[in-house]
Amino acid sequence: MRIKRTRALLAAGAALAVTAAVAPSTAQATPTPGPAPAAQLARADAAVLAAGVEGTAWYVDRTLGRVVVTADSTVSDTEIASIRSAAAADAGAITVKRTPGVFKPLLGAGDAIYGSGYRCSLGFNVRSGSTYYFLTAGHCGDEVRTWYANSAQSTLIGPTVGSSFPGNDYALVRYDNTSLSHTGGFTAADAYVGESVKRSGSTTGTHSGTVTALGVTVHYSGGGTVRGMIQTNVCAEPGDSGGALYDGTKALGLTSGGSGNCSTGGTTFYQPVTEALAKYRVSLY
Repeated sequence: MRIKRTRALLAAGAALAVTAAVAPSTAQATPTPGPAPAAQLARADAAVLAAGVEGTAWYVDRTLGRVVVTADSTVSDTEIASIRSAAAADAGAITVKRTPGVFKPLLGAGDAIYGSGYRCSLGFNVRSGSTYYFLTAGHCGDEVRTWYANSAQSTLIGPTVGSSFPGNDYALVRYDNTSLSHTGGFTAADAYVGESVKRSGSTTGTHSGTVTALGVTVHYSGGGTVRGMIQTNVCAEPGDSGGALYDGTKALGLTSGGSGNCSTGGTTFYQPVTEALAKYRVSLY
């Protein structure tokens, strides 16, 4: 990757990100008649977490009165039964959907930010006073301590100064190379269900879709549970974890994980950017 191109990516404020899946199939469940009450939803939500089944993502839909669980291709019927068993009398409040692919945080080769043999994506440029940083995924920051702007790792960007995964999925990287531009242009915002969003990644370019759920918990195949995620139907592919989800100039999230590809569609999960900003006491500009 040429340095000139890298600077353009960094200056854009977002060398954006990826992960994907196919749209879920029809729900398979025997629901409680009518919307489940709040107490039952809370117990069912806790039961899904306690079941500890990898390859699942879920959220509480308070309008429908259901805990909506999406299971990837690695989840067996026996494991789904174990989720219902964990919920016991509250199992009727759980709706289960199936999706192809595997939910996982993604690291891969490509044109973005590099370190320790990994490739991720820059999310949003931020600052604290006169010090400049960028946000990326926590599962990227956990693996890479020093980042570079090219695959040969000869153009330094700077170090990972903070990282959180699992639980959350965000990391903070400091710009130590003053020759790299890092312009802004985004403002922080909270996503809402039905919002039209875009995701632009180095693997598949720019794709659009909508926010389908908020407050989603994902238990990735291979381990690692993250909570409070934004779920979208935007497709994506491996290699751009950490990149940005946005609506115009509104910064919404950092790519965490998902499954699938942009040939068949996808489901992706994003760490809300507002939480990362608050954690590191930095701001967009």
